[in-house]
Amino acid sequence: MVQLLETGMPVVSAAIALQNKRVVYDISFRSTAATLRTIAADLRHLGAEIGFIAVLHTWGQTLHHHPHLHCIVPGGGLAPDGQSWVACRPGFFLPVRVLSSLFRRLFLEELEQAFQAEKLALHGKLANLNDVGRFAEQLRAARSIDWVVYAKPPFGGPEHVLNYLGRYTHRVAISNNRLTQIDNETVSFRWKDYRHH
Repeated sequence: MVQLLETGMPVVSAAIALQNKRVVYDISFRSTAATLRTIAADLRHLGAEIGFIAVLHTWGQTLHHHPHLHCIVPGGGLAPDGQSWVACRPGFFLPVRVLSSLFRRLFLEELEQAFQAEKLALHGKLANLNDVGRFAEQLRAARSIDWVVYAKPPFGGPEHVLNYLGRYTHRVAISNNRLTQIDNETVSFRWKDYRHH
């Protein structure tokens, strides 16, 4: 069994990421890895050392900046003795609420450390966050909302999982089949807002 997971960040953190791509994307990868490995190693959940593949995706369907990671995770891992496989329960990998909470904490701790180390360049609409108090206020607000780690079982066998991953590693933002019109000044394309049916 394989699990597909997605980790992301709220709007203000995404705006900070847009101005600080390398720093914030690195934080996202490290926080995701630490979250998955920590919860998987916990005997209350899986009690195993896991591996996974994570791919950064920076734009949503509507082409707004929406940084998040797509992860492909096996449905189990190596036992602490390194000799046997520990499979997750059927239909259940790791608790997403626990994953979400730990990811939020780790991500925000690292973001705060980056701010304190003056590794973040905040300008334009975010220039007011250069103030220590205002940055701390944004962190408090981000800690007070639920962050969602989305998890689902694969929709098919290994070929489907590889195709899923391939869509995020070998595709441009706007594929030709989404283009509706092109002229010397504009490009028109179809998009779908998944928040509306």
